[in-house]
Amino acid sequence: MHMDPIMPAIVGSITAILLIALIMHTLRQPHVIAYLLSGILLGPSVLGLVTDQATLDRFGQFGVIMLMFFIGMEVSPKKLFGSWRVALLGTFLQIAVSVLIIKALGYFFNWPNIFCVLLGFIISLSSTAVVLNVLQARHELDTPHGQNALTVLLAQDIAVIPMLIVLGLLSGDEVSSSDAALQIIGGVLLLGLCVFIVMKPNFKIPMIGLAIREDHDLQVFGALLLCFGLALISGVFSLSAALGAFIAGMVVASANEAQWVHHSLESFKTVFVALFFVSIGMLVDLSFVLPHWYEIIGLALLILILNTFINGFVFRIFGESWGNSLYTGAILAQVGEFSFVLAAVGVSSSILSNENYQVIVAVIVVSLLLSPFWTSYFKKYSERI
Repeated sequence: MHMDPIMPAIVGSITAILLIALIMHTLRQPHVIAYLLSGILLGPSVLGLVTDQATLDRFGQFGVIMLMFFIGMEVSPKKLFGSWRVALLGTFLQIAVSVLIIKALGYFFNWPNIFCVLLGFIISLSSTAVVLNVLQARHELDTPHGQNALTVLLAQDIAVIPMLIVLGLLSGDEVSSSDAALQIIGGVLLLGLCVFIVMKPNFKIPMIGLAIREDHDLQVFGALLLCFGLALISGVFSLSAALGAFIAGMVVASANEAQWVHHSLESFKTVFVALFFVSIGMLVDLSFVLPHWYEIIGLALLILILNTFINGFVFRIFGESWGNSLYTGAILAQVGEFSFVLAAVGVSSSILSNENYQVIVAVIVVSLLLSPFWTSYFKKYSERI
């Protein structure tokens, strides 16, 4: 038998991820940092063991979908709906302030209007995967600041759609009326499903019978169908697949099916979430980053400070204490995965140059790497005040 040529890459990648994760575990750092560093090491800039970026990105998106599905199983729909003011008004205010600050900077540097709007959108989006991992690891998902952060993350995921429409209009592209209609219909249907969950808890999911509950093999496929089924439907309506997966998780929890679903998919979630962060690390071009490292780190720190205080003031307006407000702002301070989507759109629409794109990618990754340390500092600060 001949060895498959992909086998050395798989073994080398797993070995690198495991070794870096062990080092981070010894240093008491979250696994997210290990996965990002592994992506940089395995990517084309260093070892070049993994070269199929597109496939890895796709697997990584599965990780985000599964993470949102698991979070949905742990969220109380009533608590979530109780924070609608923070979700809608707070997120709108946070995005608007970010855009206005960038436009003020653009006035002095003579940046085009569409460039300022795009940068404002990019820095206003937080990382769903990083924030939810932090909240889960610290058992803070059910706390008031955890619920506030979660509602803002969900609102940001939805806000990506109008952001893309705005960028299309500013760049002169026509917005498809059929896509807009699909998104409205899909949004209404998902909202209706959420209302149904709140009004009628403990309902039964069709096709989930005794056979699936007692057969582990069937449980795996049944859980995968529940996870990706509503994500697929959400995607058909041109909405975020991750948002559909989150609502699917709430459906599973309301139907009291969460225990066996959680057990069946836990290992899948770990692998795919790791692949997501590895794929982000692989985007970093070290040949570009190293000569500009001080600028990139400076920009990342500036964005962390800016986002912390923008979000902190927004939560303070809605009645949170200064300690909780700044801590929640710090949790949401890093730049998120959907910002990569906006940056890619910026390049394809000639809003961003390739050099600008490389800077943005590097700054996003650095902000993700610094995020655990940043939140730890503000957690201590919030406890002191």
